[in-house]
Amino acid sequence: MSELNLAQRVKALRNRKGLSQEDLAEASGLSLRTIQRIENNETEPRGDTLRKLSEALDCTPEDIIDWKIQEDKGYLTFMSISSLSFLFFPILGIIIPLILWILKKDKLKGVDKLGKAIMNFQITWVLILFSIYLIVVSSFLGFLRTSGSIGISVGPFKMIMFVFGIYGFNILVTVINTIRVYQNKSYKYIPAIPILR
Repeated sequence: MSELNLAQRVKALRNRKGLSQEDLAEASGLSLRTIQRIENNETEPRGDTLRKLSEALDCTPEDIIDWKIQEDKGYLTFMSISSLSFLFFPILGIIIPLILWILKKDKLKGVDKLGKAIMNFQITWVLILFSIYLIVVSSFLGFLRTSGSIGISVGPFKMIMFVFGIYGFNILVTVINTIRVYQNKSYKYIPAIPILR
């Protein structure tokens, strides 16, 4: 990413909003001199300055920074498919994508959004899975007898089949979304409790 591209991008975003440099300085809480230095290639906005600029310009920091050089569809695809590690142990479906997300969330376009979607889905899935495990173990031990209102007993076999069903659902959602990520299409990890926003 060159500073020239970044400076031009800030100026283009400012002009698109119909703001003068003074207006942008006031809206962002930055000094007029800081805005001038950014647009004249004298400095590159980082951290809090970048956040304030993006809020004032009603965009994301990714919109300000030219991310074309920093796109990596292969990494996004790998991060998406890595959640299948839940097949070895359920918590791995959270830990491995989490590590990949933390490593690149501020460095590659799309990693932050995809990481949050995967985390929310996998955390929700693990909570459902462990709830089912508790019910199955309780029914095996005889602490809990689950029966429907019409007298149909829900035995351990049906619960185990349900567990296999939710494993299959996770595989299906992960594979479909990995293909969509690879094809640069929108993805939807559902159901997901919005823990990370």
